[in-house]
Amino acid sequence: MSATMSGSGSAPCRFAHYFIVCGLDDETGLEPDALAGENFDQSPLKRTFKSKVLAHYPENIECNPFDQDAVNMLCMPKGLSFRTQRDSLAPHFHSFLITREDGSRTYGFVHTFYEEVTSPQICSAMQTLHQMHQAEHNTSAQNCPSSSSSSSSSSSSSSMDSLSSSLDDVDSPSTHGGRRSCEGYDSVRDTLYVSKAMCLIAPMPFMHACKRFLAQMHRAVSCSPPPPLPLESYIYNVLYEVPLPASGRSLKFHGVYEPILCQRPGVGELPLADFPLADAFRLLGVENLVQLFTCVLLEMQILLYSQDYQRLMVVAEGITTLLFPFQWQHVYVPILPASLLHFLDAPVPYLMGLQSKEGTDRSKLELPQEANLCFVDIDNHCIELPEDFPQFPNRSEFIQELSEVLLSFGQSPEGGSGSPEPAVMSSQTSTLEKELKSTSLRELADDKRNGNLGGEALDVLELLQGNPTLERLQALAKRTGVKVARLEALAAGQKGDEGVGGRSPVEEEELRNAKLNVQLREVFAARFATMFADYESFVIQNSPDLESWLTNREQMHNFDKASFLSDQPEPYLPFLSHFIETQMFATFIDNKIMSQWEEKEPLLRVFDGRIEKARLYNVRAPSLRSSVYQKCTFLKESAQAIEQRLRKIDHTAIHPHLLDMKIGQGKYQQGFFPKLQADVLASGPTSNKWSNRTCSTQRRVERHRQQNEHLVLDNELKEKYMQEARNLGKNLRQPKLSDLSPAVIAQTNWKFVEGLLKECKMKTKRMLVEKMGREAVELGHGEANITGLEENTLIASLCDLLERIWSHGLQVKQGKSALWSHLLHYQAREEKNEQQAESPVSNGQERRKTESSVGLPGLRVSVIQDMRHIQSMAEIKTDVGRARAWIRLSLEKKLLSQHLKQLLSNQALTKKLYKRYAFLRCEEEKEQFLFHLLSLNAVDYFCFTSVFTTIMIPYRAVIIPIKKLSNAMTTSNPWLCVSGELGDSGILQITKNILEMTFDSAFRPHTHISIAFKCQNLGKLTTVQLGHDNSGLLAKWLVDCVMVRNEITGHTYKFPCGRWLGKGVDDGSLERVLIGEFVVPCGDDEGGRGSKTPPLQRSPSQIRRISITSLTGRGNKPTTVQIQESIGEAVNNIIKHFHKPEKERGSLTVLLCGEGGLVWALEQFFHHGFRSARIFQKNVFVWDFFERIVAFLENRDQTGDLQESPEPLSLNSESLCRYVNAINNMPRNIGKDGKFQLLVCLGARDRLLPQWLPLLAECPVIMRMYEENALLRDKLTVSSLLGVLETLHDFPITLETSLTKSVEL
Repeated sequence: MSATMSGSGSAPCRFAHYFIVCGLDDETGLEPDALAGENFDQSPLKRTFKSKVLAHYPENIECNPFDQDAVNMLCMPKGLSFRTQRDSLAPHFHSFLITREDGSRTYGFVHTFYEEVTSPQICSAMQTLHQMHQAEHNTSAQNCPSSSSSSSSSSSSSSMDSLSSSLDDVDSPSTHGGRRSCEGYDSVRDTLYVSKAMCLIAPMPFMHACKRFLAQMHRAVSCSPPPPLPLESYIYNVLYEVPLPASGRSLKFHGVYEPILCQRPGVGELPLADFPLADAFRLLGVENLVQLFTCVLLEMQILLYSQDYQRLMVVAEGITTLLFPFQWQHVYVPILPASLLHFLDAPVPYLMGLQSKEGTDRSKLELPQEANLCFVDIDNHCIELPEDFPQFPNRSEFIQELSEVLLSFGQSPEGGSGSPEPAVMSSQTSTLEKELKSTSLRELADDKRNGNLGGEALDVLELLQGNPTLERLQALAKRTGVKVARLEALAAGQKGDEGVGGRSPVEEEELRNAKLNVQLREVFAARFATMFADYESFVIQNSPDLESWLTNREQMHNFDKASFLSDQPEPYLPFLSHFIETQMFATFIDNKIMSQWEEKEPLLRVFDGRIEKARLYNVRAPSLRSSVYQKCTFLKESAQAIEQRLRKIDHTAIHPHLLDMKIGQGKYQQGFFPKLQADVLASGPTSNKWSNRTCSTQRRVERHRQQNEHLVLDNELKEKYMQEARNLGKNLRQPKLSDLSPAVIAQTNWKFVEGLLKECKMKTKRMLVEKMGREAVELGHGEANITGLEENTLIASLCDLLERIWSHGLQVKQGKSALWSHLLHYQAREEKNEQQAESPVSNGQERRKTESSVGLPGLRVSVIQDMRHIQSMAEIKTDVGRARAWIRLSLEKKLLSQHLKQLLSNQALTKKLYKRYAFLRCEEEKEQFLFHLLSLNAVDYFCFTSVFTTIMIPYRAVIIPIKKLSNAMTTSNPWLCVSGELGDSGILQITKNILEMTFDSAFRPHTHISIAFKCQNLGKLTTVQLGHDNSGLLAKWLVDCVMVRNEITGHTYKFPCGRWLGKGVDDGSLERVLIGEFVVPCGDDEGGRGSKTPPLQRSPSQIRRISITSLTGRGNKPTTVQIQESIGEAVNNIIKHFHKPEKERGSLTVLLCGEGGLVWALEQFFHHGFRSARIFQKNVFVWDFFERIVAFLENRDQTGDLQESPEPLSLNSESLCRYVNAINNMPRNIGKDGKFQLLVCLGARDRLLPQWLPLLAECPVIMRMYEENALLRDKLTVSSLLGVLETLHDFPITLETSLTKSVEL
């Protein structure tokens, strides 16, 4: 045992950790493998039987403990496979990996071949099984021909059962072709073969080297001349005497027949990746691979599907390799053994590979959840993407660059062709002499004694190994009587191996693959280096030490997302806003912050080095927001580094040699893998030069650790903090394969439940904090830190979480969306109950919303009602889309928590649909989950209205006159036009004198006019135009306000008016443009419903707008300071509006015409110091002043002023006259205040206000109409006002058609 431990002391630096043989254990016999999807309807030859680990060496390694169950399961994922001489017996290769709990990985490389079954007991057992199957088959065929199909369909009681049965429906003999005979097995007539696997477990993915070593081992067993040495010598050599290549170095070691080369990238290069990316691109094509890459970056659920295990591994490893500098943080199982199919139920992001069977139809494959699934059918070269999928930035240019790299290596970028078939690993066509490369091996082969050498030859071999220099070999050779010529040939042969040329075709192919691999990876790495060139500027580092950072990790913002996104080109935003929310990005930023106190994580070190290098060549700052595609510049450089390492081998490992074995121990029987001698393989040499190197390295690391101990936390404590600090998914990177007891499966599911609850808490908290931050800004506190794009990303992420929660523990999957399926079941039950009761669904599941205002009838609030709204939307075609729309609608209505509570209140339905361990059946967690969702009611979302912009929406408008009945009546024909951010309703004629009467909660009567209409989604409502045609006797109408409600979302807007519409009353207006305010519902019994977002601006209140008369009264006059401040504030708001991203700006009309808007502020300015309110008892309006100015200017132009010689109008005078006359001449009767409002809006749009203002201040008319202290007569004030208004010239002001309709300029 001490020898074993000493041998394992150098294990971290060994090329391989374990050599394993798996196969049929003759002693235990045939055991059906129930976990691998046993199907007794199949022929015994097609069934799967349990495999066993027959031998593994060494027994155990401290740094990588041997997990027998996991290795057995992954070496032979479908168990043992039996064949007869009629079937294809070609060997095949696959690899696998095991992810440990700390996230580190070990790799397995497996060579599976077929060996003749010599045990008579096994042959007779197979014969018996076949006879029983034949008899049963004949009986069932006579009784009922269709019974097998019906039994198979009834057996799939759950989605996972149906999945495993669909995989077993059709079987194929192997992934490499060959038809299996339909005839059964006859022990007399047939030779029975069984699969056996040789496996190497290695700490690093040297796939090509391990593949070649195992192929040579198999060739040694299957060829007629025996291998030069016993197999133990080669296994011992690769386990104990071949070191890992040092960083940036290459290594040569010897297989049975040929030398094997491998190399490891240097410190500044991309990390090792030996799986052939060329194959992944060949299988999927560049376009599909880029789409798959995007799904992986966005941490969706990825399921790879192929008959061939190696294809699954190549695509999985290839795609995760391309993530540099990021790393996949979630469940990663490239080969999912049949016994772990239930793991597809995992409600977390995963990347898994599932073996398909030849002829299996994709449509039969029922997966537990598909709402957020990317399904990759590798063999058919196609990919199914999730909905709402953002594209990778510069996708077409990126694909073009990748295509160019592939074409330069002679590979088509289209894909769709399978990877080249591996050469059959046997040597029947070539003689052994051709394959033996060196004279020393020929010497051994000539011996013909199964490698048990005697006397002279053995002495020579030992001398060759111990004394590498040629001079000493020659001296020793003379003593042993061997001709010097042969040694010279040996020396020449060695030189030939290590020279610049002379590489075998296999080595050339490997070099080509390595160069293509690294160039493709460089293109991907360059994209990230471009996109995140300035990421360091946005990392928030505000902790004094590592301990305090780890302790407060969850409460801290580590990355300034809003500022980062605002710095990016517009086309990048849809992708980047999703990507910076992922776990892999969060971990990357965590590593960056921790690099202050610890050694940099290797990937981060390389990436930061790349960015530094790029900065030296290219200063990015001037073109920061440019989306111009920049090609990779490292391609040749990276390929040359690989070629140089392989041209000049840095290190050659010790040659395989005879071990201390008794004569005759290394038995050899062609076609059979021998039973290896455990005593010689159990432990390695006590010391060698590179294990000493390892020890010195370890001592150095230990010293370094002790020096830094005062800076760094104790490891265990740090690990605890890190596990808590980092997000979901870290502790479940791979299911535990070694224990599949119900208790362990239950524990795994419990971890999922806890993880989902934690994720829900974090998501809702993030949504609240971000949204409330935005609202604080609107209230005047701080900076905005959420964009509409980011908000949409967070809501999409919530939709994904709800789908995963509803998919967890499903009994039977129906449709792609588990949530929508549950809702449909609920709807069907409720509608059935409704029919039986012959009354509306009223048993507590539906209630009327509290009336938000007088005149609007209460809205029906129920799960079913909102479902019907969604079902009536023809634009949404899929179940996933309907579920997401329903979530968005419920969230906008502040009913999400309530609706889901209602849905889950039907416990009988929940029990029918979900297994006991499902999240939705964990009562306490479910309650907490609903509570977290309830907290979202504290803020207002418009996530339904803003996304479904093309749907038809029913609206209801109510016009409420001022209470006196005489004022409420009008004989004229009223009309209405409602406008929103997305469009307007058009003119809606209202039938006159249809007064409705309602009673409020105090039973006071109210009259109003109501109109229902349907039009395309108007978005957030901004203005209402209200008017009438002035016909009839009672043509004057005093309107209090207009209420408009969206009948789907329940959002209600109030448009205050408080003024007359009619000729000869007020300002003579027959039409008014009213500005809306969002009415927040209150008095709801759900908590949080009464909280509110800051209200939108609205129409100026009636008190201020009736006439100037009101402003002459005491107490209403604003001071000069207040007026100047209000103008500055109004202009500031407009400037802020234009500094927001275009999609988030909202309505400019509100900022121009609403309360506190520019029109309102300038009106106060013009009212200040206005003379005599009434002339002959008539109200005087600001518009009267403008009309007099224009009359004066035009009169002066015609007659000439007495004091000045006549001159034509200046350009400024001409424009003012033209605009005022155009407004006066338009057919609309918008009243004098309406005309003033329109003039200000047009002046702001056309940048004329600062030109008109001096004209007004200098005109003689001002003397007659304004007092001396008026602001308009103060030159200093006018001058400063000009400066303020000129700041608007930088912005393109556009006006709603509701304002500018009919004006001809």
